[in-house]
Amino acid sequence: MAIHDEYRLANFYFESKAYTDAARMLEGVLAEEPANLSVRLLLARSYFHSAQLGRAEAELRRILELDPAEDYARLMLGRTLERRGRAEEARPHLRLAAAMTGTDL
Repeated sequence: MAIHDEYRLANFYFESKAYTDAARMLEGVLAEEPANLSVRLLLARSYFHSAQLGRAEAELRRILELDPAEDYARLMLGRTLERRGRAEEARPHLRLAAAMTGTDL
């Protein structure tokens, strides 16, 4: 299966709320396209929604290393840290995401 088809199938799994299946597919896609931030972000979202919070956090931190201005990754990192019981650590990420998007927390 071509990489593009795998990504489309992973996106279908994600939209169908089959987050673990989406993550599994996206891990393969990411191995082929490690610099693709869209793939990384969807993978992080899949991890988040399937309660693989450690993996979500690691992936979101990688995204922010590559693109510190990625506001959605910043928001998701804050939400992930909150879910992991690390509200104090989450707060700066959430504030920065709000400032970047002009929204309230």
